[in-house]
Amino acid sequence: MHSRKRKKSDKRKVCVVVASRANYGRIKTVISAVHNHPDLELQLIVSASALLERFGSAVNIIRKDGFEPDATVYMVLEGETPLTMAKSTGLAVIELSSVFDQLKPDIVVTVADRYETIATAVAAAYMNIPVAHTQGGEVTGSIDESVRHAVTKLSHVHFAATELSRERLLRMGEQPDRVFNTGCPSIDIVANSDLSMPGDVISRRGVGVPIDPDSRYLLVIQHPVTTEYESTEAQIEATIEAIDRIRRPTLWLWPNADAGSDIISKHLRVFREQRSPSYLHLVRNFEPETFIRVMNASGCVIGNTSSSIREGAYLGVPAVNIGSRQFGRERGPNVIDVDYRADAIEEAIVTQLKHGPYERCEIYGDGQSGKRIADLLATVPLSPVQKTLTY
Repeated sequence: MHSRKRKKSDKRKVCVVVASRANYGRIKTVISAVHNHPDLELQLIVSASALLERFGSAVNIIRKDGFEPDATVYMVLEGETPLTMAKSTGLAVIELSSVFDQLKPDIVVTVADRYETIATAVAAAYMNIPVAHTQGGEVTGSIDESVRHAVTKLSHVHFAATELSRERLLRMGEQPDRVFNTGCPSIDIVANSDLSMPGDVISRRGVGVPIDPDSRYLLVIQHPVTTEYESTEAQIEATIEAIDRIRRPTLWLWPNADAGSDIISKHLRVFREQRSPSYLHLVRNFEPETFIRVMNASGCVIGNTSSSIREGAYLGVPAVNIGSRQFGRERGPNVIDVDYRADAIEEAIVTQLKHGPYERCEIYGDGQSGKRIADLLATVPLSPVQKTLTY
């Protein structure tokens, strides 16, 4: 753990915890808006897989964007199994508690539904620090949904990404004056990015054959489903088989740091080394703006990432969502859902490539979420910390 102290300020201190590459894309515009807000002082903690080279070292991107962390917290145990995931959560609570004690924030912002998210909420709540939570009230598959709803009950302020999510939070007993439909900050990046694709934007990263950015390539992003850990091998093999049948230029991003990540990574390495696919390029990570360009230029997004549903809806990019990881998540018309069968995945990809781009859907926001959230963080009451259930 490394941290640095800031000078005392009369501004409200907002501590944002970034724990993964996806985390950063989901909260970057909030970080920027808080940093620029006259009544707020930004405190930034970068932790977990956002610090690790094998997951793309998102911390380097964060620093390149001009945000120097107040603390860096290492908390990921090797192995990516259910056991190490549970232990990493406990370690995160211990380490984050120490940082919160040093920084003494007025409010802590935690993002979405990962194990780092609940560790952040537990540490802050037990230290009587108000917690603000983004993306509460959403419905998905895996352990993520349980984590998300548990974080809701530990949080004091809620920044929902959709109106339906806001309504769910109210039905969960949250105070109406603490629940806001702000939209998702990741849509801010989509709405305000230059979507042009430089010719070398893919080839100068990762390994594999060059990908023509105008080729309507496939973009594959498949993460492990933690509640289906024993099926991870069969799941990734089904996707690999479908992609290998189509043999279209393919950009494949590495999985995130959840239980089963090592299994997926191993199968991707074996696939590349043993079959030498002449169409495959592997990349660990992109900057948020570059990732949006890459997604927008693709012919179809395949896998189980929420990005194909969230940002993909705004861009109108065809998507094939595989399995249960995004089960129940609100979505636009750009998504076809299939199970883990190579035939079904292949058929859905072909269908989406024939269809082409969809109309824009703003279900997750209009591009102004970061500013909305910063303004609310500056004005929302921070007391009482003790919550009561409304009926």
